[in-house]
Amino acid sequence: MKKLILGLVLLVALLIGYLAFAPVPINPSPWDAPENAGFVGAFAPNTNLANLDRISVGKSVGPEDAAVLNGMIYATSQTGDITRINPKTKQVEIAANTGGVPLGIEVSNGVIYIADAHKGLLSLTEEGDLKILSDEVDGTPIRYADDLDIAANGIIYFSDASTKFGAEDNSTTMAASLLEIMESNGTGRVLAYDPRTLQTRVIAKGLVFPNGVAMHPDGSVLVNETGRYRVLKINPETGRMTDWITNLPGFPDNINTGPDGTFLLGLISPRSDWLDANAGKPGARKLAMRLPPAMRPKAEHYGHIVQLNANGDVLRTFQDPAGEYHDTTGALVYDGQMYVTSLHETDLARMPYPPLKP
Repeated sequence: MKKLILGLVLLVALLIGYLAFAPVPINPSPWDAPENAGFVGAFAPNTNLANLDRISVGKSVGPEDAAVLNGMIYATSQTGDITRINPKTKQVEIAANTGGVPLGIEVSNGVIYIADAHKGLLSLTEEGDLKILSDEVDGTPIRYADDLDIAANGIIYFSDASTKFGAEDNSTTMAASLLEIMESNGTGRVLAYDPRTLQTRVIAKGLVFPNGVAMHPDGSVLVNETGRYRVLKINPETGRMTDWITNLPGFPDNINTGPDGTFLLGLISPRSDWLDANAGKPGARKLAMRLPPAMRPKAEHYGHIVQLNANGDVLRTFQDPAGEYHDTTGALVYDGQMYVTSLHETDLARMPYPPLKP
């Protein structure tokens, strides 16, 4: 009996020692999370995003972002595929495979541009010619290219979501994003690639998982800072950052230009009460990383697209509290339809786009 008790005491001591001292990949910093008002006011719950029509993308899991070229929709995926989708027939084919994880996608002057979490900034022609445009800046590798947009002068602005937790080094893009957000030291940055000089430069840094990118009409760059629940407005020449919208009720992912000078912002999941409560407690976040993955805080399935004007005011939201189409990353409006993208679904979703009321 004494041996059994001694064995149990030793086991408990080992468990406590592991939870207190086992090495973890993050070195968290404390920060003050803004109080989460939740789904109230402009974010009051609705079911506008329920019962979506779906277009299967087959084995190309996770149509994270989409763009249109010559009437065809091109979508990225977690499996490396760039799928070409006929929106009228729902026929899908693989246009290319990057060999990495393509996330953001945009089209300019007949060329498809891709932010690939493993490869960097890429270009793709309709004929399938794939090229790496940028995979390093200032002698440092681009470890997590996430999203992009293209200015009127042709400069491509894109996010490098984490310079510490690379997507390829951490098995999946989701795993790397969780590490960057849990650590909260702000290793992400925003980059600019000039196709005329073939040079890449840093325009902003110190961000906690900078994600979606969109050009503002005034020439500034909108960037979602996922780990801070906000969208920043960045002057590309000076690097000055100002808040565009803050204290969102979820984690912002992609942001795309929408109709009539609006923007469509995807919230991939609601905020985590546990993460907010432990924002100022680095030790608690370290402890959480020592737990089995099944016991760590998890994202909640909740479909959510936010439409905003150029001032960052919320005009309306499209929500599905049931999360039938989950991990909503963003939306694209084309030919009277709003196409909704996802990190993990095997379908591209859509619904008729309801015009804004005057």
